[in-house]
Amino acid sequence: MTKILKINGLEKTYSSGSKQLTVLHDISFSVEKGQTFAIVGPSGSGKTTLLGLCAGLDTPNAGTVTLCGKNLNQLNEDERAQLRNEEVGFIFQDFQLLPTLTALENVSVPLELQGAKDANSKAKSLLEKVGLSHRIHHYPSQLSGGEQQRVAVARAFSNNPTILFADEPTGNLDEETGEKITQLLLNLNKEAGTTLVIITHDLDLAAKTQQILRLKGGKILTNNITSIS
Repeated sequence: MTKILKINGLEKTYSSGSKQLTVLHDISFSVEKGQTFAIVGPSGSGKTTLLGLCAGLDTPNAGTVTLCGKNLNQLNEDERAQLRNEEVGFIFQDFQLLPTLTALENVSVPLELQGAKDANSKAKSLLEKVGLSHRIHHYPSQLSGGEQQRVAVARAFSNNPTILFADEPTGNLDEETGEKITQLLLNLNKEAGTTLVIITHDLDLAAKTQQILRLKGGKILTNNITSIS
């Protein structure tokens, strides 16, 4: 199987005054093409820091990240940004929709920036897939949390990403809405053949993925397991 994401010996240290704080210690794992993969752990375990390194949003102090066949250590900031634009999708806990744009515009504008000629029709099709065809002209403030996350899911799939990183995608949603978003995300992921990496503290969500990695104190506790009891 093709490895879409390969992490080897990753370390991340921050300076805090005169002290050095190591938040990730010797992290190594890989994610195969089309796989659903969860990274779980309590607050402060290093999950979001790890996601930032995996996506090339930050650089490690040691170790390597290979994303879609490219060693991120060997790319400059612009090259990493281009790789993300072409290969990566993101979903965040706080949705990160532009408040002055409608649902349709929040999905179509990124497509336009990527040079898509049929951005509007693609955006409409994606919003229809997430069940929002009747809400496309509404602004984020006019949408519920679940509806806003549906827009964010549609936007994340707009560039047909090779890999999608979801950081606590159900964290701001009630249990029932979170379950619907989870199923939507997994169904769209399967349909598109995208590799999905989910950062979550929700063990029920993690258990729906094919592989789970546990973090605690910046270290891997358990890897290569298929479910959490």
